[in-house]
Amino acid sequence: MSTLTKRATVYLDPDLHKALRLQSIETSQSVSELINKAVRDELSEDLDDLATFDAREKEPTIEFESFVKGLKRDGIL
Repeated sequence: MSTLTKRATVYLDPDLHKALRLQSIETSQSVSELINKAVRDELSEDLDDLATFDAREKEPTIEFESFVKGLKRDGIL
């Protein structure tokens, strides 16, 4: 463990804890490594989402009502 790591108390659902312990054994990774990877993956996904929002910021918007009316007009609804 790196000297730069921080300790945190995390309360897990008992079934999730059991699943993590089993996965830890299966993958030869510590529970901490699995949790760190899961948190990194989640934060990375959020970062990707934010980048997508930024990229689409200037796209024109359409009101829901207009969209539904268009679907009806086109025979989709």
